[in-house]
Amino acid sequence: MAAQFVARVIGKKPNCVLGLATGNTPLMLYKELIRMHQKEGLNFSEVTTFNLDEYVGIPANHPSSYHTYMWEHFFKHINIQEHNVNIPDGMTPDVPAFCKKYEEAIKACGGIDLQILGIGSDGHIGFNEPTSSLASRTRIKTFTRQTIQDNSVFFTNENVPHHGITMGIGTIMEGRQCILLAFGKKKADAVARSIEGPVSSMVPASILQMHPNAIFIIDEDAAHKLQKRDYYRWIYQYKPDWQRI
Repeated sequence: MAAQFVARVIGKKPNCVLGLATGNTPLMLYKELIRMHQKEGLNFSEVTTFNLDEYVGIPANHPSSYHTYMWEHFFKHINIQEHNVNIPDGMTPDVPAFCKKYEEAIKACGGIDLQILGIGSDGHIGFNEPTSSLASRTRIKTFTRQTIQDNSVFFTNENVPHHGITMGIGTIMEGRQCILLAFGKKKADAVARSIEGPVSSMVPASILQMHPNAIFIIDEDAAHKLQKRDYYRWIYQYKPDWQRI
């Protein structure tokens, strides 16, 4: 379903701007988009992308960098132009200056048309940890112990990075449409707090309640703590045809 959203945006605007996420959650999305490109001709030649984040102190060619992740799992399998790919530079000597330029590059492209998001077990989006400013822009963030623990599976025999460059919550909220993906019981609490709890910097993803066009695509396990899940199923079942994917 998420891949169909992406394809629809590209179909309507071939030179669209996509905001992309990393981690385990979007892997199925990227796999399906690759299939749609190779089997159905989905064309990425005019698409521009901006990734949410990158580890600080990790070179682009590091096996656990998000540069490596994106090229291995997505970009090298589609016809995107390398100069249209934007990923934060974890080795930049001047982080504040780089973050300012990243924001300017997004604006110069006309803003993000569709932002893909995952969600951390504590409700973070990007590397915007709990208590992050809901108006924040691209910047450096120090990871929580939980995020470091979650990220440790991607690193072997070395210290897990403690910092990342991330789009801010304010930056994310300027995307014209946001799609958040969440799968598995480990995400259920964060999903419920984000959708049905109060809007709070303690649960950064909860700010999406204030977005005019944000959609959560989740599985049954991730949904099992939602109090109104039967109501959401009812709404989806009876959507008018023009709202369906």
